[in-house]
Amino acid sequence: MTIKLIASDMDGTFLAGEDHYDQEQFAKVLAQLKEKNIRFVAASGRQLENLQELFSPMEKYDLYDQIDFVGSNGSVVATHGQLLSAVYLTPKQIATVLDWNTNNPQSNDNLIVLTGTRGTYVSNHATKEVQDMLSRFYPNVMQVEKFMEIDDQILGVAFIWPHEEVQKYVHEIRNLFGADIHVTGSGFGSVDILPKDVNKANALAILQEHYGIKDDEVMVFGDNSNDLEMLSKYEHAYLMPNASAFMHEAHDKEALAPNVEAGVIKTIQEKVLK
Repeated sequence: MTIKLIASDMDGTFLAGEDHYDQEQFAKVLAQLKEKNIRFVAASGRQLENLQELFSPMEKYDLYDQIDFVGSNGSVVATHGQLLSAVYLTPKQIATVLDWNTNNPQSNDNLIVLTGTRGTYVSNHATKEVQDMLSRFYPNVMQVEKFMEIDDQILGVAFIWPHEEVQKYVHEIRNLFGADIHVTGSGFGSVDILPKDVNKANALAILQEHYGIKDDEVMVFGDNSNDLEMLSKYEHAYLMPNASAFMHEAHDKEALAPNVEAGVIKTIQEKVLK
């Protein structure tokens, strides 16, 4: 098996919890991957800036340039020094989604988050506790009075519902809007509305073209519905044992351990580096 690119989701997959991963252990693995000319990709619903900050400790090991990024569930693709792709929702798409939310009786208490290139936007009623929570995943969180008056390019709209309700709303919004937009659930309890055809698999294809890497040279890890496209596309695709039951129904090849036991790193060590 020849692997040249390894992509991993973050929350529920690579990260053991919060923003935690064993930096020293990962640096050792990353150094071994570098020797084999294998790229590592952080592929997440988190924004690019958040992912870059998450892996900035690799700079002290002189390994930061070995990491590429797929942010906002595929809306943004970047290497260490180059933005390869960024796809945005149109104002009309944003307005349509927000109108649906306004007219949905079950949306009264949900939180709306718009992710842009310059910041993350929430409504004025968001509490400080909510803003602090969002800051874990999104950079530069700002309150706004009117979403449609935001002067920024919007990568996606996220609705935050109780985690157990996410898949219900993913299916509901997909049925309403069809193929005009892409709808997926993320690892931290949100329903993400993205531009058409935006997903992690299509984002990885951009990196593959950039580096000249074939599909059978890619390994991926994920745990949630925003990982389904890449889990189904690639031969070397591993679902985390800690994933929800509906994910195990969709994909049966598992990583060697759950996220809290560094399952991604253990699988890489066994399948690629041994």
